[in-house]
Amino acid sequence: MSAESVVGIGAGAAGFDPAYERGGTGSGSDLPTTDMVLNIGPQHPATHGVLRLRLTLDGERIVGCEPIIGYMHRGAEKLFEVRDYRQIIVLANRHDWLSAFSNELGVVMGVERMMGLEVPVRAVWMRTLLAELNRILNHLMFLGSYPLELGAITPVFYAFRERETIQAVLEELSGGRMHYMFNRVGGLKEDLPYGWLGRASAASAAVRGRLPDIENLVLGNEIFRARTVGVGKLSPELIAAYGVSGPIARASGVDADLRRDEPYLAYDELLRDGVLRVVTRSDGDCFARFALLLEQVKVSLDLVDACLDRLASMPAGPVNVRLPKILKVPEGQTYTWTENPLGINGYYLVSRGDKTPWRLKLRSASFNNISVLPEMLPNTIVADMIAILGSMFFVVGDIDK
Repeated sequence: MSAESVVGIGAGAAGFDPAYERGGTGSGSDLPTTDMVLNIGPQHPATHGVLRLRLTLDGERIVGCEPIIGYMHRGAEKLFEVRDYRQIIVLANRHDWLSAFSNELGVVMGVERMMGLEVPVRAVWMRTLLAELNRILNHLMFLGSYPLELGAITPVFYAFRERETIQAVLEELSGGRMHYMFNRVGGLKEDLPYGWLGRASAASAAVRGRLPDIENLVLGNEIFRARTVGVGKLSPELIAAYGVSGPIARASGVDADLRRDEPYLAYDELLRDGVLRVVTRSDGDCFARFALLLEQVKVSLDLVDACLDRLASMPAGPVNVRLPKILKVPEGQTYTWTENPLGINGYYLVSRGDKTPWRLKLRSASFNNISVLPEMLPNTIVADMIAILGSMFFVVGDIDK
């Protein structure tokens, strides 16, 4: 499902084979030493964790890393070209299955921009609310799964309790638990059910009240700190070189967030009201990445509460724009990027005036974030590789598209 399913050595998928022999030059020893190649993964495709790392080891120390991707490649960008703009939404929410609503946003916003559509105000605030609820769900998954990879079983149960609380209100609204399909070109599928704002507010308050359970359970744990503090440091220079974004970049002191830097939806107003805060850390290690994720959940809960208050005070109104049955986008091109839970998600749309795009290029966050691994893993030990890989917070479908 997420990074938790790829960090172990898959049954039947890991093996040693000699890479090359190297003459020993140590203190009087003439014995040759042999570097070994260890394949971490790919695991069985049913686990949705089919990332493969080809590690070159000198004993327990990693001297080389080659990520081998593509086991889940489904040709999403090519499929975009033979689907109309409504059908594309079905495909777009699947590459990062933990951020489905956010994935849909980039597509519909790009089409709306090229068509010159003005989305109703109510729909704008609803989109902002649902995007932040989706962000919370995404982060809670990793807040539970990452300690699990380091041997802590309990936190995942706490995290999934909070996930189910949020999932209940999203499922009531959209009918889906993972692929919501609630965005439409020009707005949203439908308005909120009667009484939903109250139930969503109660869910937000419940999660906020119980979030310290996860924080107290993990952040002060001496074993967790020993496995993460000072491990897997990522410099701002490497982040810039590889295009790393999102929580991983901000945990290394890179103060960048599209919600603030290039506001979309209702984020500009939330920024003016002081509700939107961009959280950063400076250490750039595994602990900083985890702690930042936890802090971002608190910020998203603040944004959720602000959106709920705004919608409660807003008069009833339309949530979409009436459009023709066959939707054709004017000839031209545009690039739309959004601050997805895992980083920058971008769509480069090229239209030739047809009902299908001529080209729709996807820039996924996980692809760039994982690309930096060959720079991070050398000179670390295998046990630390588990901690580092898990802290990169990726979804394999988002890498492979």
